Amino acid sequence: MSIDLLAAPPGGTTQTVEPWRNAASYWRARTAAVAGVSGPVASIDLTALRHNALDLVVRSSGVPIRVASKSIRVREVLDATLALPGYQGILAFTLPEALWLAETHDDIVLGYPSVDRAALAALAADEQKAARITLMVDDLAQLDLVDAVAPPAARAVLRVAIDADASWRSPVLGHIGVRRSPVHEPAEVARLAQAIAGRPSFRLVGLMMYEAQIAGQPDDSGSGDGVIRWMQRRSGDELRERRGAIVAAVRAVADLEFVNGGGTGSLESTASDPAVTETTAGSGLLAGHLFDLYRHFSLAPAAAFALDVVRRPTPDIVTVLGGGWIASGPPVASRQPLPVWPEGLRTLPREGAGEVQTPLQGDAARRLSIGDRVWWRHAKSGELAERVDTYHLTAGDQLVGESPTYRGEGKSFL
Repeated sequence: MSIDLLAAPPGGTTQTVEPWRNAASYWRARTAAVAGVSGPVASIDLTALRHNALDLVVRSSGVPIRVASKSIRVREVLDATLALPGYQGILAFTLPEALWLAETHDDIVLGYPSVDRAALAALAADEQKAARITLMVDDLAQLDLVDAVAPPAARAVLRVAIDADASWRSPVLGHIGVRRSPVHEPAEVARLAQAIAGRPSFRLVGLMMYEAQIAGQPDDSGSGDGVIRWMQRRSGDELRERRGAIVAAVRAVADLEFVNGGGTGSLESTASDPAVTETTAGSGLLAGHLFDLYRHFSLAPAAAFALDVVRRPTPDIVTVLGGGWIASGPPVASRQPLPVWPEGLRTLPREGAGEVQTPLQGDAARRLSIGDRVWWRHAKSGELAERVDTYHLTAGDQLVGESPTYRGEGKSFL
């Protein structure tokens, strides 16, 4: 089916406005919707997806949102989201993916540097796609590699953006944030901009600064939340001043088309920065369970997957087939998928989520039978699509369609 997020999902008129607030009825309805589908079953609830998409727009306060494709990996969901007012363009994660998406989309920014020689050669040889795709750079060596693949005189002009480091260099705590770009200070970014401007067949059109320590750090997860909120306030103040200086310095060199920042977890603060012209979000559409741990917004569990009970080792333990769908990041409990229905199930400390099977313990296990289903939420969003060919689309207790993932379309970019 073609997903239309401007219209209420099929069956929506008989549902409550936020059906997920009643966990029992919500997950039972989703179970009924996919009862005829063999497991494992991955699904997206369209009512929840629509809620999340519109909520992100409100939180971005009129600043356009670029959709992070790595957090979706389903073309129909990308297309449906971009059809909504408030969304504009894609932030892709590999150049082969960007080339593929550029067949139907004309505003794609590559979120990370690429050294894929075959893909760079294909981009350089295609003037239309070169006009639709913006490469991301933070080092002149990346431009040298492009020139070695496709000499300036023999290629289309390539659009580039600078990825500047948005981490906080705290005088007391040291480096706070992720390790991305080597250019951090306004003078460093300005020198890189000047060098790019002096290179033939490159055109500097954008700047990106992703504040992972704010957007990607939950602030409602435990006893250390006060310290996290203090860090985020201090980092946000420092970044606002530094980003403004960086943007001014780069604009003195090039006529920037966009200044990108933020993520699902920081839309409000990023959108309030006058130096920013667009934000980015993606994970917030499908809402992995890590986003349950933020104070200032509440997302609906749009994407989930169901695994079938195949064993009963003890009266209070059942075993489901599958489960080891771990998210990227540090190897801690929060990166594991979370069993959410029936309530009260937990993985075993010495086994966790298994590669092929996962034992689950709890009182709810006593009421489960062979063939019953357990619903899980992935920690993140896009990585679930790498495990399945199809998302089954539900609305209440109805199965209303299905959408292929990248994997389902025969694509495996990363």
